[in-house]
Amino acid sequence: MEPTAPLEEGAPLVPFVKAGVDPEVAAIKQLLKLLDKAAKSARTYGTKNPVAQRFFQQFYDDLTSHLATHSRLPLLVQRNQLFFKDEVVYQPERDATGDSFAFKMYSDGIRELSFHQGLTQEDLAYFLDALWGTPTDEAGSVEQPADVEEDDDIVTRLWARNLDTITLVTAEELVRSSGFGPDELELQTQGYMSMSVTSLRELLDRERAAAAPEPAGQRGTADQPGGGTSGGGTSRNRRFQANVVGYDVSQEEHDALTQEIQRETERDATAYILDILTAVLASEPSPALLSKLFDVWDSVLDVLIRGGHWTQIETVLTLLQDADAVRPDLSETHKQQLAGLFEGLSRPERLKAIGLHLNHALHAKTEGLLTLLLMMKQDSIPGLCSLLANLDAPSHQAVVMEALQTLARDHSDAIVRGLTDKRPTYVRNLLTLISRWNDIRFADYIEKTLRHPESTVRREALRILATLRPSGNGTKLVGLLSDSDETVRLTAMKVLSSGQYSAGFTVWAPFVSADDFHDRSPAEKRAVYLALKQTAADEAVPYWQGLLTEWSWTNRKKKEELALLAADILGKLATPAAVAALEIGQKKGGAAVRQACTSALSVANRQHRQSIPSAANS
Repeated sequence: MEPTAPLEEGAPLVPFVKAGVDPEVAAIKQLLKLLDKAAKSARTYGTKNPVAQRFFQQFYDDLTSHLATHSRLPLLVQRNQLFFKDEVVYQPERDATGDSFAFKMYSDGIRELSFHQGLTQEDLAYFLDALWGTPTDEAGSVEQPADVEEDDDIVTRLWARNLDTITLVTAEELVRSSGFGPDELELQTQGYMSMSVTSLRELLDRERAAAAPEPAGQRGTADQPGGGTSGGGTSRNRRFQANVVGYDVSQEEHDALTQEIQRETERDATAYILDILTAVLASEPSPALLSKLFDVWDSVLDVLIRGGHWTQIETVLTLLQDADAVRPDLSETHKQQLAGLFEGLSRPERLKAIGLHLNHALHAKTEGLLTLLLMMKQDSIPGLCSLLANLDAPSHQAVVMEALQTLARDHSDAIVRGLTDKRPTYVRNLLTLISRWNDIRFADYIEKTLRHPESTVRREALRILATLRPSGNGTKLVGLLSDSDETVRLTAMKVLSSGQYSAGFTVWAPFVSADDFHDRSPAEKRAVYLALKQTAADEAVPYWQGLLTEWSWTNRKKKEELALLAADILGKLATPAAVAALEIGQKKGGAAVRQACTSALSVANRQHRQSIPSAANS
């Protein structure tokens, strides 16, 4: 629970004012927002916390500036709202009634609060302490009158100090002075909202002037003790009993309070505990207790990791990362404890717990998990590789791969070692990770995976190699012709057909001269010949010429298919050596071969004629 950052010190209160809106009303709304933040910060973190002090100082400066111009700021208190000039200038969020200082003042019987020119920082600090109660660890920060008890209400606390610059009008004072009953008082104060009277104090003075002088001692609660705890006064109204202090709650308010209590009851216990620990971190002055707190945070991280609470872990780690800003007074020992929390994130038992949780809940959300992994140190890379290898869901694997992509780029030893693993999914993930780095230094390591027993791994390795090494010696790619997977063989031939690789015919000969080459599919034989044309060129012409003129009684049909394919490739090669081979085949080959050679010669001659203008232009 990080405190909201205050405005910069000395920043003037200049709110954005829409057309048609009273600038003074807009300024007071901004001012009360600062009061709300100052009160919450002081109540949560203590008045000595730097953030709370900056909020308090900002509110005091802006309020003083306002009072210098207007001399007095009266605010009417209604339920959980504050009014100024018939406008609502403060109301809490829908679910935050319990944190509303307006609601707290109303419940203690305050119906108007006024700040006056000459307000001092000491008086304002005392007002905030009276509003929420002085924190136990800061009891000496504001001097308390001797007759004030810790459980006294706000009015009693303020009366005991007898402040001249902060005045109140209470419900009981109105009842006693005006003669209204609680119901009448409620209607009167609501009716005040539409009157031109600028203050309940003026309304009260008007009623007093119209009535007979009161006996001595009948003074309002702003002038005598014990008069501020009533929200409705001691009343003869049927809703109240004699000598009972309380206030009226409508059915709507009762329902809202019931729902708020229900929400508080159903609140996540883990989040509640984290809020408490955060408050302790922000305000605990004892070095010994702070040391124990960091030990507690370490245990909290263990629990959150085992439960897979990634978003809460992200919140905790972000808070701890900024602990120096919240607590600039941390000692070196505490800073070392804090650093140890981050260094321990990748402990083996924690990485194992992450894997167990993710595999147990395959559809578990991973939001926030990446933050946890990225906050680990470089020594966590082997453990993250093991985690990646043991995860079942691709979505979970993707998160770990993203973390490794950042952490292991310059520390890739564990990644390289993992390429020899027998688990195909793990190796494919590592290959994908390497492909993202697009670093040619990994090409030699990738080539070793071409011998992996899983064909999908070999295909992925071949694809990445073609990207990292788009040209060069194609000998190792030719070697893939002996691969047991046809897709791997066809992919390799497609890469070699790009024209960027070289491989002499002596490399090809063992494959194209083997007897089993005749049994391969027509598509594969064509792919091989196209790759052979691009890598060996004229070195392969004698082989193809032999196919054109070969006579055989065995496998005659298959060999004839090779001869027809050879004629087509020679026509596309169209070099003088290729043309000469076609002319020989046109004379000495069988009928089908001679016809194929004639067609191929036409293609070669056409290419030759097209190449002459191109050469001339160049």
